[in-house]
Amino acid sequence: MFLTRFRFNTARLGARRLLSSPQRLHAAIMFAFAEPPSLDGGSARILWRIDRNSRAETYLYISSPDKPDLTHLVEEAGWPETGRWQTLDYEPLLSRLTKGDTWAFRLTANPVHSIRRTAEEPTKVTAHVGRQHQMNWLLQRQEKAGFVVLEKPAERHLHHELDQYELVVHDRRQLDFTKAGQRKPVTLVTVTYDGRLQVTDPDALRQALTRGLGRAKAYGCGLMTLAET
Repeated sequence: MFLTRFRFNTARLGARRLLSSPQRLHAAIMFAFAEPPSLDGGSARILWRIDRNSRAETYLYISSPDKPDLTHLVEEAGWPETGRWQTLDYEPLLSRLTKGDTWAFRLTANPVHSIRRTAEEPTKVTAHVGRQHQMNWLLQRQEKAGFVVLEKPAERHLHHELDQYELVVHDRRQLDFTKAGQRKPVTLVTVTYDGRLQVTDPDALRQALTRGLGRAKAYGCGLMTLAET
């Protein structure tokens, strides 16, 4: 596995064009690999995420089984003379995940649930829009994904329900775009989670890091990254 970081030159039209369409950016990322990605749902897959740290610092992160070549992105949306990308071997970090270790994490996801108004109606996938529901969406998946979000000491709680965990939900976005060959637009609600976690099942966490969490993985959701605390 490899983890790659690429910085967009947001002053360029090509960068703004890619960042405005998850469908277009997904296609550009797929072009970075000589071999078509595996469609086996049980294998590691290509995941990506956009981090907008400031107006001038917008990064693309890619987790992938194969090493990418982002030459075309540099030429279209980076700095062709001076800019490159950084690709690191992800295996050393994945192999040293140990039960009980704590890490800082970031995840951009598409928190949704299935509802229906009457028993006769088919279920409909709907976005969680409230912060509490968005937090609960992640907390409900943590055990299966091999971690627990750390709880704050009681004396640091500012609000009983929303401030119990070392977890912040921010950067809520509604993405509207059209897929090639389809007239009906696609709408996604995404949020970014920043927090601290403790590893409970290293194998399950490795799967979550390389296969992603939740839906809309083709559109920049599901990639969780870790950082030492």
